[in-house]
Amino acid sequence: MPPTPTSRAGLALGLGAYVLWGLLPVYFPLLEPATPLEIIAHRVVWSLVVCALLLTLTRAWRTVRALDRRSLGLLALAGVLVAANWTTYVVGVLSGRTVDAALGYYINPLVTVALAVLVLRERMRPAQWVAVGLGAVAVVVITAGVGELPWIALVLAVSFGLYGLIKNRVGRSVPAVTSLAVETAFLTPAALAYLLWLGAVGAGTFGGYGTGHALALASAGLVTAVPLLLFGAAARRVPLSVIGLLQYVSPTMQFAIGVLVFGEAMPAARWWGFGLVWVAVVVLTADGLRHGRTQRLARRQVAVDGQTASTVATDRP
Repeated sequence: MPPTPTSRAGLALGLGAYVLWGLLPVYFPLLEPATPLEIIAHRVVWSLVVCALLLTLTRAWRTVRALDRRSLGLLALAGVLVAANWTTYVVGVLSGRTVDAALGYYINPLVTVALAVLVLRERMRPAQWVAVGLGAVAVVVITAGVGELPWIALVLAVSFGLYGLIKNRVGRSVPAVTSLAVETAFLTPAALAYLLWLGAVGAGTFGGYGTGHALALASAGLVTAVPLLLFGAAARRVPLSVIGLLQYVSPTMQFAIGVLVFGEAMPAARWWGFGLVWVAVVVLTADGLRHGRTQRLARRQVAVDGQTASTVATDRP
């Protein structure tokens, strides 16, 4: 079927979200001389401010009040994980390891599949086993060739995989802005305390490097919220399979920025490792698309059989 205006808009929104996420390696160096922890503290605080404004404008505070204790507890844990993920990512970018950060988001789907087996007791299909195995071999190849474990990639992949697992347990009924508001609300007291401490000892950069620097730090809230809103709007307009393909736009851009813009080294072991990961991604994606198509055909056949049976029953004398 030709794409509808709704699906075309959804594709544009989804692509916009992943392009903005892909440009983050260019954004964070603009916040120096702020340290990674100061950047994350500002990101937490200003993200909460943006979320609070959005909830007020859309009159959606009821979605926060409707959360039960279990959901609040899970979102608090999700906040800790996303803070660890953000911090590791900023450390990676500012320490010249953007390529490792890109690797983390390439292998994140493989970690998600592994968590589904270990935690949710799901069964992996043969192609998924192959993809996860290739990902594991890639980590070994990079570690052996470069001489150190790509810990930034592994921390990013595992933390975001666990974050996704917790969000799955919370349920899809919780809007993205509501979820981010609660997650950052749990983190804000610690973030504010850290920023106040930096100011007290004269180590903070928010007020000491001009208005432009202060506005750049404050913009972290919009940088966090805008792509999340675009993603949420896209997810309602296009199939999950399309979102699954779009997710590789961000690490591809990050990889290109790391190699072409920042000039990060790519020894042979890294190329071999990335090659194995890219093969694993292709295998995993192709299997997901095939499995999704099989499920859709099966559901369609069940619906047709049910309609036929109903028609036969109605036509009986």
